[in-house]
Amino acid sequence: MTEQIWINLPVKDTTRSRAFFDALGFTIEPQHPGTDGAGVLIGRNETRVMLFPEETFRGFTQNGLPDTDRTTEVLFSFSAGSKDEVDQIARTVVDAGGRLFAEPEEIQGWMYGCAFEDPDGHRWNAVYMDPAGP
Repeated sequence: MTEQIWINLPVKDTTRSRAFFDALGFTIEPQHPGTDGAGVLIGRNETRVMLFPEETFRGFTQNGLPDTDRTTEVLFSFSAGSKDEVDQIARTVVDAGGRLFAEPEEIQGWMYGCAFEDPDGHRWNAVYMDPAGP
């Protein structure tokens, strides 16, 4: 039975990426021995996002990398605890070097969220879901 999932992401600068995700409040794992990557733990279940330099990532996948200026390979979504938390995430993203591509707003009458790019152009979505919503 699968017990954990690791999401591997190519990044241009692991130090910059670690600082960005640390600013968002995600848990940063120490560098893994024998690798040039870094781990980020997200949420109660501690989903692991592994950050690897682009060249190392290419070696794993034996494939090219998407141009994140022109394409989206995936949208990572995570929950926020409140509308205020979504607003804070949006401010932190900008302050930490990311870019909002969707400002915080109501979505379908029962969600509130924002969407952003990390410094490497990977797309993320922070969403608060109102339990009293429709």
